Amino acid sequence: MEQSVWELPQVRILGRHTHAGDALTLFYTAAGIECLFTGSELWLELNADYETYEPWISVELNGAWISRFPVAPGHSEVCVFRGMTPGTPKHVRVFKDVQAMSGDERHLLQITALRWADGDFLPLPAPSYRLEFVGDSITSGEGAIGALPEEDWISAFFSAMNHYARFTADALGAEYRLVSQSGWGILSSWDNDPHCRVLSYYKEVCGLAQGARNRELGAQQPNDFVAWPADAVIINLGTNDAGASHNPPWTDPQTGETYGQNTTPEHRAQLEQAVVDGLQMLRRCNPQALLVWVYGMLGDELRPTLEQAIARYRRETGDDRVCFFPLPDTTPETVGARQHPGVQSHRRAADALTAFLQEALNRS
Repeated sequence: MEQSVWELPQVRILGRHTHAGDALTLFYTAAGIECLFTGSELWLELNADYETYEPWISVELNGAWISRFPVAPGHSEVCVFRGMTPGTPKHVRVFKDVQAMSGDERHLLQITALRWADGDFLPLPAPSYRLEFVGDSITSGEGAIGALPEEDWISAFFSAMNHYARFTADALGAEYRLVSQSGWGILSSWDNDPHCRVLSYYKEVCGLAQGARNRELGAQQPNDFVAWPADAVIINLGTNDAGASHNPPWTDPQTGETYGQNTTPEHRAQLEQAVVDGLQMLRRCNPQALLVWVYGMLGDELRPTLEQAIARYRRETGDDRVCFFPLPDTTPETVGARQHPGVQSHRRAADALTAFLQEALNRS
């Protein structure tokens, strides 16, 4: 039997998505599917494309990470498992490992159908919470897999599995989604490009995915926040802004205009205002959610500015469901590939964040 995931109500779709055609397009990191299936084998029908950055997939079976692979361009069929005991429920999660690629308009990954010979899809338990994580390369899982000396910026070194969001959500029994882009920040990217602001694209399904095909697939559509109301939105931004303030200004190749962050009080005030404005936008999109700004996995230079901005927002709005939470810094023992947090750093961050969210969400 072969069916689209849209025809299988017991299959949970993970990540922001649109219903454009029969295929399920996976945009952001950790987008995918989850199911509880009793058959002896299960296959994925996939469609992929790319110019530079190939999509990767990870498969989890009964809580164990059993496979990871790049998806070839065009149509392909992939065995999730086979030869297993019929009638026994198997818990399956399939994750896209790679972030949405703003620099590759052809980057595409779709699940076109599931195929099986026997068995049934059973109802999944309802999640305890819904968590959304918003961030940069840390939240895209860059460097969370790969050897320590790796420096190449390629798809293979992104991971949705060795990830603080996954560890946190699993510990809390939560469903989660990611909105992230490597190198981007609050006011600019690491190299001071002011067009690379994550929150500028937050309200769309995946607004940073450019090109005609992505538009046709619904990437630029307004995200339906009512259909998936988050209990908490965790924002992990600021690392690239701190780096940008020590890098040369960026020059617009079209206009010749330059932009650069710096460490002056005047610029820090601009950054503070951007955080306040961002929180106001996030609150409009998520009226009931706890908003938690986290920071510190790659240094804490901007912590005073972030804390000041959050305190000001709370004071000006009376919104007490917004807070700052510091995450443990990455150490030489916990660093991963590309000088980014490794799996041990992600676990340490998740342990701290899990304890904090457990208490905060229980209070609310």
